[in-house]
Amino acid sequence: MSLSQGLGSPISVARVLNQLSNLTESVSTASCLGSGESDTCRNEPAALWLKLFAIAAILFSGIVGIGIPLVGRKFRLLDSRNGSAGFILAKAFAAGVILATGFVHMLDDAQESLTNECLPDVPWQRFPFTGFIAMLAALGTLVLDFLATQFYEKKQLRATEASTSSKASTSTPHKAVADEIINIDEDQGGMQENNPKNMHIIGMHVHAAAHKRDHGDEQMHGHDQILDGHKHEVDLSSHGRHVVVAQILELGILSHSVIIGLSLGVSQSPCQITPLIAALSFHQFFEGFALGGCISQAQFNNFSASIMATFFSITTPSGIGIGIAIASFYNADSPTALILEGILDSISAGILIYMALVDLIAADFLSRKVNYNKGLQVASYVALFLGALSMAALAIWA
Repeated sequence: MSLSQGLGSPISVARVLNQLSNLTESVSTASCLGSGESDTCRNEPAALWLKLFAIAAILFSGIVGIGIPLVGRKFRLLDSRNGSAGFILAKAFAAGVILATGFVHMLDDAQESLTNECLPDVPWQRFPFTGFIAMLAALGTLVLDFLATQFYEKKQLRATEASTSSKASTSTPHKAVADEIINIDEDQGGMQENNPKNMHIIGMHVHAAAHKRDHGDEQMHGHDQILDGHKHEVDLSSHGRHVVVAQILELGILSHSVIIGLSLGVSQSPCQITPLIAALSFHQFFEGFALGGCISQAQFNNFSASIMATFFSITTPSGIGIGIAIASFYNADSPTALILEGILDSISAGILIYMALVDLIAADFLSRKVNYNKGLQVASYVALFLGALSMAALAIWA
């Protein structure tokens, strides 16, 4: 028997190698899909009803959460513009929820997606992309925060320059002094202007009149103008910061709300959906409260505030609806889906962590209202830790 007959024809060898390759790929795919939901809890009809209930529950939670600060600004207890104690405590709790969402939920989900065994070792297993992308997102948010604040402040200053300059031009202190000089000249009984002695007397009266105006009646008025101008600049800067914070915070929330809704929508496991409903409703309520407080502090008009509130409220339910529509052919464990979800979760984590620490916690906890009220300061820290720990505890179920 020849060697070729013993080993078989080249065609049969290629066929065996091809079968071995397919077997290797099938094992890899099986282990990859094995990380997903369990088939023992797969029930598509029950999952569909739970998804529809989740849409209603999350939509209701979002509307109530973002609506309380917007409506509550008309009441003293939750007046965001004047910084009532109730609003500060509720916002501190919400800030803790957002911080835990970024650290515990978003980063963990991103790490799980980007280190999944479905992805190739190079480059996904060789570099910590989760933390790297989150860091870039946080730094990018910092730059965007700075540029947007500068742009808004310059825009507002240009808009107020015309009114400020017109007010300054209408003030006539020099004209009043000149009129007084004329009156002095007339009171002197027609003094000769070329008389040095008379000119000296007139000069003394002019100096006295000017000194009286500059340091007498106008002194307090000028001081008040300086204080009013400084207060206006401070209010303008504070208002600009609130506008930018509200817009960037909504951007960060919307970016991960789509992924959250999509993940729930494509799931066919009631065992996985049931705890998500409670967790996402809780999460949506307090995220909405924090965002609503920022919108209220920014003093948007009713139309703009309604648009921002609407987008926040419908984003997660819309993501669930999209997930339901594509659940029949969407593979959440495909490499493309894992990479996309991991990158978006990392970006959302970076944005939410930055916003929670810098624009929500630091801005409120370092304010004078909190620092000069020890009771409110202690209560704010308690609310912050309760919010963070409560949201972190939800990671046990979702």
